[in-house]
Amino acid sequence: MARRWAATLADTKGVTLPLEELEPLLLEIAHDAVDHAGSGHGGALHRFTALYAASPMGIALAGPDGEIVEANLALGQLLGCSPNRLRGRHITDLGSTDHDVSRLKAGLEQVRNGRERYQERMLLDHTEDGQLWTDVTLARLPGDRPGSVYPVLMVSDANELHLLQERLLHQNVHDPLTGLPNASSFTTKLEAALGAGARDDIALIYLDVDGFKVVNDGLGAGVGDQVLRGVAGKLSAVFTGHHDGFVARLSGDGFAVLLRGELTATEVVELVERALEDLNEPIYLGGHGIGVSASAGIVVRAAVEDGGAELLRAAEIALHRAKEAGKAQWMLFDPELDARDRGRYQLGAVIAGALENGEFSLVYQPTVNLADPDRLAAVNAGLRWNHPEKGELGSDEFYPLAQTTGMTVPLGRWLLAESLAATARWRARFGAAAPDVCVQLPTRLAIDPDLVLLVKEQLDKHELPPNALRLCTDRASVLDPRGEVLDSFAVLSDLGTQLVLTITGSADLELIPRHRLPVHHVILSGAVVDALDSDAPPEPALRHLTQLVTRARELKLRVGAEGVRTHEQAARLRQLGVLAARGPFVTDSATGDEVDELIARHPAR
Repeated sequence: MARRWAATLADTKGVTLPLEELEPLLLEIAHDAVDHAGSGHGGALHRFTALYAASPMGIALAGPDGEIVEANLALGQLLGCSPNRLRGRHITDLGSTDHDVSRLKAGLEQVRNGRERYQERMLLDHTEDGQLWTDVTLARLPGDRPGSVYPVLMVSDANELHLLQERLLHQNVHDPLTGLPNASSFTTKLEAALGAGARDDIALIYLDVDGFKVVNDGLGAGVGDQVLRGVAGKLSAVFTGHHDGFVARLSGDGFAVLLRGELTATEVVELVERALEDLNEPIYLGGHGIGVSASAGIVVRAAVEDGGAELLRAAEIALHRAKEAGKAQWMLFDPELDARDRGRYQLGAVIAGALENGEFSLVYQPTVNLADPDRLAAVNAGLRWNHPEKGELGSDEFYPLAQTTGMTVPLGRWLLAESLAATARWRARFGAAAPDVCVQLPTRLAIDPDLVLLVKEQLDKHELPPNALRLCTDRASVLDPRGEVLDSFAVLSDLGTQLVLTITGSADLELIPRHRLPVHHVILSGAVVDALDSDAPPEPALRHLTQLVTRARELKLRVGAEGVRTHEQAARLRQLGVLAARGPFVTDSATGDEVDELIARHPAR
């Protein structure tokens, strides 16, 4: 258009146009320009209006003061009202809470001061449904006058997305079965409680459902899950509301409680006892009244004393002690006991190295014939640890630790190998006067599937007849559900090895006929022997012992005793029919050289 009018004005054919001719020409130019501009503006306005009306996003156009002058249908539907009801309201009035109103005000102010766009997720009011999570954008549109600004509000529905995010967040920090906070959430809570500047007392309680496997396996996992929900509910009812109580499910049937504030051990113990008492009340499911018990480990201390790891460790130790003490009870963490236990655990951790470094040796206890105490019936071999710092340690000081660390079998193998090597040496030196060796099998070695192979290899290695070895076991090994104990003993008996059973009463003795144990000897032990170590033994004890010896003879067993302290006690045992005994009345123990001298003085038959 500009080029056309420029050409027209330029083509004057060399003459100057008079004013009356130029004026119509300029008016024609102006009208043409207006028509051209109007047609473009009208098209743009039409397209904007159509977009505004059809947009799925809620849009509100506002005046410079923030008052809504126009709202589209989408915004009305989003907020549950007609667009007409939105006109005249201020943008900030749409906020559902004071916090949301403040954020809308701040957004308007920033847009007026030059910010192109302000975006936030916030709650707006819905006419019928109350609060609605939305994503809000405030932007600026230029006004009619230079420098003027018209705010525009754009709103999209974020309610489902927000609720999904909240649900995912909840699942991330909560146990899906019980609804309690999970282990991750508990760790976060504990770290916050122990954070910098913490001055509260802290109580950490670990609880473990006793025998939950019985419920789960006996009645099914579905019932087990309901029981765990019941446990969670009872724990929450007791602890929530006391000292900022926070209850969590850690895993399986394990729960934890965190308390903060001014605490005493007495207060915490009272809450724990109440919880354990509530858990004992049956939960009725499917016609079954299911009662559960729980064990609890408790730690109460100032928050500034230790970090979270040390606190958790203390609670685990206290819980472990509660279970060891018989379950269904609580145990308060004892720092002094823990210090002693740490020393024991450190001892247990180095057993493997001590065995490799030759720190273990054999110690012997002779068994003599009571009818002829100058003759040996057998020599019992045991282990002694010559610790470089703690000195000589007896088997009762390290065997329980070996059981925990898995060193029982290596120690038992070493004991068997060294005992048979010593037996071969005695036979070479003393011939027929050499005694049999008796080895007490730890339970873990007694149930080992390689026991028969191990015994045969060692007998063959030292060229010993099987009857030179007596293997001693006890009730716990015989009844242990693991392994093939009875089969192993049957094979060992067939080889010619002598089997010995330690008994403390009639129930132990009756294991022999019940399980057809190929046992040749029984050794009386414990209270049944101790009862005779007095000037006037109780009549019931004498009667009991007499019955044991009589029953053993009926089973064609040879009867011995261990732990015999005095010659008088040995004499009473002999009168009752006991054939052999060992204990302090002969000697407490003997080393390798000492036992050789003992054998020389007390030759076997």
